[in-house]
Amino acid sequence: MNRPEDARFDPERPDADPALAQWQREYAAQVGRDRTVANRSGVPIQPLYTAADWHPEGEAAMGLPGQAPYTRGIYATMHRGRTWTQRQLIGHGTPAEYNARLLEVLGAGGNAVSLIPCNSVFRGIDMDEAPFELLGTCGTVVNSAAHMERALQGVDLGSTSCAMNDPSPFTLLAFLLTTARRRGTDWRRLAGTSNQSDYLSHYAANHMFFRIALPGARRLLGDHIAYCSRHLPKWNPMSVVGQHMQQAGATPAEAVAFTLATALQTAEDCMARGMDPDAFLPRFTFFFDISISFFEEIAKFRAARRIWARLARERLGARDPRSWRFKFHGQTSGVDLTRQQPLNNIARVAVQAMAGIFGGLQSLHTDAYDEALSVPGEAGARIAIATQNILREEAHLTDVIDPLGGSHYVETLTDRMQAEIERVLDLVHDAGGMYRAVESGFVQRMIGESARRHQARIDSGAQTVVGVNAYRVDEDGDARPINARPDAAAMRAHLDAFRVWKAERAHCAVQRALDALARAAGDPHDNLFGRVVEAAEADCTHGEICAALRRELGFGHVQAFV
Repeated sequence: MNRPEDARFDPERPDADPALAQWQREYAAQVGRDRTVANRSGVPIQPLYTAADWHPEGEAAMGLPGQAPYTRGIYATMHRGRTWTQRQLIGHGTPAEYNARLLEVLGAGGNAVSLIPCNSVFRGIDMDEAPFELLGTCGTVVNSAAHMERALQGVDLGSTSCAMNDPSPFTLLAFLLTTARRRGTDWRRLAGTSNQSDYLSHYAANHMFFRIALPGARRLLGDHIAYCSRHLPKWNPMSVVGQHMQQAGATPAEAVAFTLATALQTAEDCMARGMDPDAFLPRFTFFFDISISFFEEIAKFRAARRIWARLARERLGARDPRSWRFKFHGQTSGVDLTRQQPLNNIARVAVQAMAGIFGGLQSLHTDAYDEALSVPGEAGARIAIATQNILREEAHLTDVIDPLGGSHYVETLTDRMQAEIERVLDLVHDAGGMYRAVESGFVQRMIGESARRHQARIDSGAQTVVGVNAYRVDEDGDARPINARPDAAAMRAHLDAFRVWKAERAHCAVQRALDALARAAGDPHDNLFGRVVEAAEADCTHGEICAALRRELGFGHVQAFV
């Protein structure tokens, strides 16, 4: 741990800077025995940074925005030319209720779609297989192409970017493609992201999303990327997710390392199929949690850009500069929000959002202050949107590109975070790569250890959480926001209509599509996702598609690792 008494700060050294030596003496006299400080990633934090701490090549090592090594951003203009996409995650109730909320958000300044489905959808079942009282409480119930059409009514799919929070087998995208075809929208115009395509992060840290056994999920992702690369040139089929692992307890540095290792694994799997890295890497995106550890998060993103650019060139052999770009979406961290004194979460979200903006994100979701209690209410969602509008329009955060670039602290911390990320990357490599490291439980054990260390700091009071272990007040529980559950009558009507529709479908076409899907699962030369799209067009449901693939590829059982 570097502290004022370390050799670099020794005022008696012959080469000591007189001003720095005077500061050291004054600091030591006033602070006494200094406390040990480290960030969540374990990087030691000094009380003061000077030019002597920074990279010996200084500014030349940073580069310029849009130029390798991309420390200062992947585009020349960054937010000065085009601000981040304001992508609010929405999901509640029926498709009609989702549509009403979506149009409200778009009217309030949102400029992209992000659909979060009901937990029943994440678990791979249809609404008529789930307990009624749970339907729509954590997301929108979308089980068919007709449901997707209703959810996106009034949205121009050819001009609005859509994010589908859609684990394999990617039925939501299949429903979106069916909707576009029925509307006459050219698939080549569709832009957006398969936001939950990263099966490794699901297996390691988000088990609810893990529907199909590990080898089958691996194949499905490869088929999904290949299909989208051929038919949807503006779609991002791979979102490499660090969010799940950081929310599960990984440090920021570990989350980046695991995410980069996943990107390498997926890219190498695609290359093993004969795909050119420059054909698919430009459509890779990354998805990260943004914690309240402000400077650490900024340094995390700056370091990640540098590392990815190097790995894409040197390890994957990508020649197109677009393949080197580290495009990422950031979501403010829900695990930093508290049920106690929930209005304090507005300040937390603003700090997190600023860290993401200064870190150079391309897309941002700001959590609502009441997300620690339930699905956000309308008031919380409006404040979350307004937070982004205020930071962009009032705070002038977009006036200067990489405004913290050149800070002695930020540049030194970026270097230190890079070193820690690369250390963890080496551990994953030694464990056999990300697939084997997750399969063996190596990654899960690291995440668990980091989660325990962080929680111990909170429990001991070493890490203050306002309203939880410090600055507590007696609260009136009745004053907390209470968000309404989905309208029971509307959900009952939605369920009844779904049952009638299922009974009246062309069952022969449905069965033919499901049979073709099952056969494709046994034929490695057949594209499974293409068969999922055909099944959606034949009016197969989400649950039917998932069930057919589970029978052939195995259920996504996650082993417990201790």
